[in-house]
Amino acid sequence: MLAAVMEQRPKLMVSAAAGDSDSFAVLIEPLLDPAYRLAAVMLADRSAAEDAVQEASIKAWRKFRQLRGDLKSLRPWFLSIVANECRMSRRQRWWSVIKVADVPSSQTSAEGGATSDLHQALLTLSPEERLPLVLHFYLDLPLDEVARALQVSPSAAKSRIYRAAKRLRSDLTLEEVF
Repeated sequence: MLAAVMEQRPKLMVSAAAGDSDSFAVLIEPLLDPAYRLAAVMLADRSAAEDAVQEASIKAWRKFRQLRGDLKSLRPWFLSIVANECRMSRRQRWWSVIKVADVPSSQTSAEGGATSDLHQALLTLSPEERLPLVLHFYLDLPLDEVARALQVSPSAAKSRIYRAAKRLRSDLTLEEVF
């Protein structure tokens, strides 16, 4: 079935641009999981991430005719819409209720602690610093797609990834257990 969908993608692009919502749904469905993961890391709130992806999907549907390029540009185009929606959501959340932090259970493993430390260090980065790291390392996008999603040159994207990773490394410290 996947092979059939891959062969039909150019036709789906044309029919989606003509206004066929079913074709758009088939094209966008594989991108929803990476989009949600991106939004979850950017916003650090699951429900806000779901809302951001939903709003981004609606915006993508409305602006699908403006997509320039081939099928390769669909993923970075959609992820840039999600990233912009996350930025707008963060700007509008100044009025939101402060949530009580989740209290970790006492049965956390050593691996869970490391993951938690990395997650906390990621949250200390600004959204502009966090975005290239998430796109490249978490969503495993190649450098050229990261550049398209950030709307910068590949060398600028590489530089942003390097600077954010360097800052992240400085925030993380290894603790020795005796």
